Amino acid sequence: MIAQTFCLIDTETTGISGKKHEIIDIAILKVCNGTIVDRYESLVKPKNPINGFIQNYTGISNQMVADAPSFAHIADEVENFLSDGIFVAHNAGFDHSFLKNEFARIGREFERPRLCTVKLSRHLYPEYPRHGLDAIIERFEIECKARHRAMGDTEVLWEFLQILNNNFDQKEVGSAMRQLITH
Repeated sequence: MIAQTFCLIDTETTGISGKKHEIIDIAILKVCNGTIVDRYESLVKPKNPINGFIQNYTGISNQMVADAPSFAHIADEVENFLSDGIFVAHNAGFDHSFLKNEFARIGREFERPRLCTVKLSRHLYPEYPRHGLDAIIERFEIECKARHRAMGDTEVLWEFLQILNNNFDQKEVGSAMRQLITH
């Protein structure tokens, strides 16, 4: 892995549109020089109720978020946590879009350099047809303690990066990462 700070992030949301839907669960692992140095996790109370499909998919109920902070209440903490690292997510455009829209709703801008681990997987493992998180979990026999919960999925990303570091030369992984970081 390149010597840099990475913020591995995952969000669970009320739907698939960053403009219409909201974050209900967020987790971030801050990694410096290949070591987790900090972690952040919070449920988030949305303005609208969580529908039954999303409740079943994530296991997050309206009751669970009833006393959770709104995004506005955690925005400073999230922004500070992400301020000095590369934003790393599986399908980074999705999570980045949700954060960008959540910040826009409170009148703030959000833009971070980002690295998509789906693209990284495609780049380093072109022989495999599938690169979704479920495929990676299965392919590398990664244990996920809480699938479709933000911290559980973020921990899978951490394990995946460890596997890359064990299976590839550091220069190759670093080169791929540098090529795939977008601004």
